[in-house]
Amino acid sequence: MDFDFPLRKIIHVDMDAFYASVEQHDNPELKGKPLAVGGGSKRGVVSAASYEARKYGVRSAMAGSIALRNCPHLIFVKPRFDRYKEVSLQIREIFYEYTDLVEPLSLDEAYLDVTENKKGNPSATLIAKEIRQKIFDKTGLTASAGISINKFIAKVASDYNKPNGQKTVNPEEVIDFLERLDIRKFYGVGKVTAEKMYRLGIFTGKDLKEKSLEFLDKHFGKSGGHYYHVVRGIHNSEVKPHRTPKSVGAERTFSENLSSEIFMLEKLDNIAHELERRLQKSKIAGKTVTLKIKYSDFTLQTRSKTLPYFISSKDLILETAKELLYQSSLENSVRLLGISLANLNTEKEKDEPKKESVLVQLRFDF
Repeated sequence: MDFDFPLRKIIHVDMDAFYASVEQHDNPELKGKPLAVGGGSKRGVVSAASYEARKYGVRSAMAGSIALRNCPHLIFVKPRFDRYKEVSLQIREIFYEYTDLVEPLSLDEAYLDVTENKKGNPSATLIAKEIRQKIFDKTGLTASAGISINKFIAKVASDYNKPNGQKTVNPEEVIDFLERLDIRKFYGVGKVTAEKMYRLGIFTGKDLKEKSLEFLDKHFGKSGGHYYHVVRGIHNSEVKPHRTPKSVGAERTFSENLSSEIFMLEKLDNIAHELERRLQKSKIAGKTVTLKIKYSDFTLQTRSKTLPYFISSKDLILETAKELLYQSSLENSVRLLGISLANLNTEKEKDEPKKESVLVQLRFDF
């Protein structure tokens, strides 16, 4: 049977506990021990956790104090982002041996379109296996991979046999794979959305597929159409070698909670200065300023304002951020402030909506 849209061979490569694995590789004494990158100070937040630490419930974005409570013998190390970037570039060099269609998502993961590849290898599964072996030979680190007909399924599949494994979802297996999938495993479905789906009787891909487009639009807004199509194996997003950022931001976590707006103005001045530096370095400007406030109880609040013109200067950014700060009273003492700029001048006119396609079966050598 045939697809009525271009069939791709997509690999999603995801390094296993990347930051923590780099630290364990560079310092063999840390191997096999529960390790957290970051989070060691009184106000610290965990950036990454080794698999040994994850067994105790230690996760990224967790407060260091909670991580230590979960795992009293947890070892904290300071992050070395220059080193992680160095290793990441070595890994990307391997990707480019196979294809120029590489879309990095972060230092530790990327999409590769190997439909047409430099090795002339028709099997995306074998290419993924080769890439993972080369990464290990070159860096001593393990990677996992997902292989399928589009980015969404490849991303989901890469988490299937972690760590140090891979999962191929062939075209004829796509529908069954998605129908059996726990809704929490759908990429982009977070905790809040999953709980909402549970209340609506949606626990698996099969449950999701049984809901009409109108039902999903009603309950999930713009995301409804996305859920409707991906559960049918339809995801037309191409691998984009040059990803254009949708926003640029800077933020700071404070050693002591701040309880007054007056104390925050100096902090906002520093954050706006750093944001201006990043914008000028990338030659970017934007119209939408967002102020991010994280309170001492870890609840998060954002306030945004869209201007009629592009800005990139610290003074205009700070002026708008101050306005947003005083927009309403604070709900609690504050542990983090951030400013971001979106609606950037790098965004192109959106293409005409593409006609969504219906998935049918095909034998295809993956």
